[in-house]
Amino acid sequence: MSETRRTPWWMGATVYQIYPRSFADSNGDGIGDLQGVLRHLDYLKRLGVDALWLSPIFRSPMADAGYDISDYCDIDPLFGSLADIDRLIAEAHARDIRVLLDFVPNHTSDEHPWFVESRSSRDNPKRDWYIWRDQPNNWRAALGAGSAWTWDEHTQQYYLHLFLAKQPDLNWRNPEVVAAMHDVLRFWLDRGIDGFRIDVIHCTGKDPSFADDPRCQAGQPLSDFNDQPYSHEVLRGLRKLVDSYPGDRMLVGEVNIRSTERVLQYYGAGDELHLAFNFNPLDAPWDPVLFRTCIREVEHWLQPAGAWPTWVLSNHDNVRQRSRYQGSERAARAAAVLLLTLRGTPFIYQGEELGLEDAHIADEARIDPGGRDGCRAPIPWLAEPPHDWNGTSPWLPFPPDADELAAERQVGAANSMFALYQRLLAARKASPALLHGDFVELPSHPEVLAYRRQLGDDLRLVCINFAEAAHACPQSGDWTVEIASDGLGEGEPYAGTLNPGQALVLRPTEA
Repeated sequence: MSETRRTPWWMGATVYQIYPRSFADSNGDGIGDLQGVLRHLDYLKRLGVDALWLSPIFRSPMADAGYDISDYCDIDPLFGSLADIDRLIAEAHARDIRVLLDFVPNHTSDEHPWFVESRSSRDNPKRDWYIWRDQPNNWRAALGAGSAWTWDEHTQQYYLHLFLAKQPDLNWRNPEVVAAMHDVLRFWLDRGIDGFRIDVIHCTGKDPSFADDPRCQAGQPLSDFNDQPYSHEVLRGLRKLVDSYPGDRMLVGEVNIRSTERVLQYYGAGDELHLAFNFNPLDAPWDPVLFRTCIREVEHWLQPAGAWPTWVLSNHDNVRQRSRYQGSERAARAAAVLLLTLRGTPFIYQGEELGLEDAHIADEARIDPGGRDGCRAPIPWLAEPPHDWNGTSPWLPFPPDADELAAERQVGAANSMFALYQRLLAARKASPALLHGDFVELPSHPEVLAYRRQLGDDLRLVCINFAEAAHACPQSGDWTVEIASDGLGEGEPYAGTLNPGQALVLRPTEA
């Protein structure tokens, strides 16, 4: 990007992840849909987010909740129609909210017409669109699937799948696959989509020697560490295509490798991802040492390279942050302050603005092959059961305290979790320092994380107390409490002390 261009939208945005199946149901079948999202766009506008990321809504047999796609250019009837997504894009844009789709390039469904043709015979023209071998190696699949190879009796060969057997991997070294998948992106870009979250992009390149890997021998799935040079070639092609469209279309990648140094490589030389998810906070309990270490690592690697960070504390694949923090609302509130004041683009998973926890799902009631049902529980909109799910039991149970945490009770309530997120997002938008400023960690008590954000004359301090005891956090100069995670003392002078578990955003006191 030329330095003379304006700052792209995604460097100042807050992105809200919608898991459509569990967001809002408009037709009474117990499954969320696009019309349900449309009904709540004003809620999201009121919250203050800038963009929506929709988890997969394409045609799918739903072996992996839509990440097994049988048609990339159509909407699954569970969620609605192409007319519905067109309307959603238009209505979101009318509210200055951008829309991102989930692009799944590594694999299709085994019911996709491409794979049906590929497995029909060894000499089918689409045979090489997937990866077939006479002998398997020791690569392991994710989601408890064992070997990453499945035997096809009809053609007497094995096909590769880094995830479920119903998710065969595409062969991105085949130019016809590249062209077909580029056409998928064009289809959605032409409809006005603002960008894509790219699923497991680091898996698209495979070791061409298909050598055994000792980590797989030890039981680790290949997707945990697959990191091949060809994945970068795939990405450069996607980025070139997206950059050919107007309006700062954006790519954010799931590079699920727990190494910030390696993830940095997927930004390329400004010619691969615009953003890459930083997953280390998803593993962390509410602990000052772990968060301080994570933040320092991100700043150490990304800032000198000019790569813009992301921050995410929960998503559709991981335990919700409040559940990870032993159910503590106090910690979840402080975490919201952290998420929305760090240098980078924050991603909010649906329901975090309500302080939801994971639903309790009995083993025999699990639906997801990876056991991720708890964080995918439906959003409670109304306090009275069934919480605006049209009198139908939804596809999963509601999270704990759904009546007390329902959006109906929190929107407009002075010190609700929703109100805290509103205040934080409004303060973020109003402060150049919080949007784009430098990050400097400040000396503090070991159980306190303090940092300065500054851009020009605009300045904010953030102080986060991880402890269940009050701690002094003195700062030179006169400061006013702009936002307090517990709502206490906002608009008042800062006295130099943090309440137990409290997080504060401070602004200079006006003379």
